[in-house]
Amino acid sequence: MAVKAENNIWGIHAGKTGDADELFFKGSCIALGWGKVPDLSKLPSDREAFKDAVARAYPDKPRAVPVNGGQLYRFVHEMKRGDFVVYPSKRDRQIHLARVEGDYRYNNSIEPTYPHQRSVVWLREVPRTHFTQGALYEIGAAMSLFLVQKYVEEYRTAVEGTEAPVAHVANDETVAAVTEDVEETTKDFVLKRLAQEVKGEALEGVVAHLLECMGYHARLTRKNEPSVDVIAHKDHLGLEPPIIKVQVKSGEGAVSDRDVSALYGKLSASEYGLFVTLGTFSPPSRQFERSKSNLRLIDGEELVELIFHNYEKFDARHKGLLPLRKVYVPEQIDLDDES
Repeated sequence: MAVKAENNIWGIHAGKTGDADELFFKGSCIALGWGKVPDLSKLPSDREAFKDAVARAYPDKPRAVPVNGGQLYRFVHEMKRGDFVVYPSKRDRQIHLARVEGDYRYNNSIEPTYPHQRSVVWLREVPRTHFTQGALYEIGAAMSLFLVQKYVEEYRTAVEGTEAPVAHVANDETVAAVTEDVEETTKDFVLKRLAQEVKGEALEGVVAHLLECMGYHARLTRKNEPSVDVIAHKDHLGLEPPIIKVQVKSGEGAVSDRDVSALYGKLSASEYGLFVTLGTFSPPSRQFERSKSNLRLIDGEELVELIFHNYEKFDARHKGLLPLRKVYVPEQIDLDDES
């Protein structure tokens, strides 16, 4: 799909916790909040009119009026049919790409907190690890709606569905860029580092070391047992229950219930199964997990959280694989949508 120069690429968020995510996909739309602001199509095409509408709806947030009014104005009057949208979902951690198909409409019947809408066609989704860190910083902007400008060519390539040369994480100069969302950026860095540089047996070693930091004894199976990469236990010899059998996948896609069932088939009645992936799990996989009391599935996001929680216990070699340090950052002043 060719992206013409006149087609802008917009970034949009679905609220601070992704609470409009379901509306976006089920309604084939994008939407902004500010639910107290009435139908914007009745306002003149004037920025000051939009600021006045926001000020009347939210008199207790005067400092946010210029920014919020400007976002609503751009959504109604500057966004055009044929433009493209980049949506970084907090629910599945994918970058979703869409084409704008409709003009502004006001609809508070489905989701009253997100009544300002436009119809879109969702084109594709791309893993966050396929973008440079700078491109991820740009769409981590604090605003609900913004124009992608600095890394627009990278997103144009993604919309077109062609493979772009992305800087290797170790040499990615954009890592030094400033971000509004340090935690999200650090998660992205860890996942990209694991996906690019710590694959196969090396990732199995990281998982084994993580389990050791959590109080287990862990050892690699050295491929002696299909579907089982690590065995963990509480006692030194590994003779006393519970015994945990672990499978590790370094792929970025969704793990199927067939793969999960293969691990579960290796368990005896007294053993536990742990499946760890850098990607996600399919809905049938999660359903299978809920039906088994001795099975646990850890996706990429939860793996990173466990690494953060136990990072101080990592030895020097594993800290070298994932170089992180504690930092203090200024608290962000909220100029965004109340939702």
